[in-house]
Amino acid sequence: MSGRRRRTRPRAPALALALLLAGAPGCGGPPRARPEPAPPGGSRSGAAPSITATTTASTDGSPFWVDPQSDAARQVAAWDAAGRTGDAQVLRRIADRPMALWVPEDDPGPEIRRTAQGAHAAGRTLLLTAYNIPDRDCGRHSAGGAADAGAYRGWIGAVADNIGRQKTVVVLEPDAVPHLVDGCTRAERRRERFLLLSEAVDRLKRNRETKVYLDAGNPAWVKDTGKLVDALYQAGLDRADGFSLNVSNFQSDADSRAYGAELSRAAKGKHFVIDTSRNGAGPLPGHGQEAWCNPPGRALGTPPTDDTGDPLVDAYLWIKRPGESDGPCRGGPQAGRWWPDYALGLARRSKDE
Repeated sequence: MSGRRRRTRPRAPALALALLLAGAPGCGGPPRARPEPAPPGGSRSGAAPSITATTTASTDGSPFWVDPQSDAARQVAAWDAAGRTGDAQVLRRIADRPMALWVPEDDPGPEIRRTAQGAHAAGRTLLLTAYNIPDRDCGRHSAGGAADAGAYRGWIGAVADNIGRQKTVVVLEPDAVPHLVDGCTRAERRRERFLLLSEAVDRLKRNRETKVYLDAGNPAWVKDTGKLVDALYQAGLDRADGFSLNVSNFQSDADSRAYGAELSRAAKGKHFVIDTSRNGAGPLPGHGQEAWCNPPGRALGTPPTDDTGDPLVDAYLWIKRPGESDGPCRGGPQAGRWWPDYALGLARRSKDE
């Protein structure tokens, strides 16, 4: 689920007030990975109190860049200014961690250049999620994507051009391949989607310092791993650096590693990365409708690192940005919108200080 979740860019005072007042109750959906759209543009403009740095590095020794202008960082600053210092300190468990930038759908250049410059200055690796494939999310919560194949080719070319020589990890099109396998993608779109994904891998890999991971869903989704691997190869896995798992989902590290190892055996030893952003308490028990969408009681997972202790797992990453809504379910805002109350709950329940 992604979608065209754009907002106008508020001025700084309005942003600070919005951050102070924002909050809502929780949402629901099938037990599948449901990625989110690019982070709302409004949270990227203006300046919240005390946020001035642009070259922040990870505080825990990971090689990935921490964005000092993230929604979580702005919320910390706003709560500090309002005297909510305890909540602000807890939320630093998100704000001080590297998270993927979901590349804007309209003009990817400015945000990629901003973040690439920050990562370069800090000597860190930039994390990006490319999520703009036509007919995205089969018209569900995150419906949208590029208008057609030509628009997508232009967009992915702009993404690659703006990355340039910056050391970068790109998670390519969450859900796109699993939706080809589970039958969700319309028949007339299948051939085009395989072609666009394959071309995107090639275009991004022309940048020597860019690693690309094609999304492969999560352990609770596609059970026929042979069929999934075949689809991943049609989408360019042989030229990619590997595949990604658990994007925007809640499956445990252990289950994701086991599933990834099974896929890897069928994929000639390909490596993978795991989204651990919100899986600290595992998935919501049961398989009710929309169990994946803003489930209550969840927690932050393993902090981002490339020191995984597993030779097949290249990194644990926060691909989904903790605190961004899964969609308008359980009282949540639209997919991709910042939801501070939910973010605070994830952080409070985190086992990692």
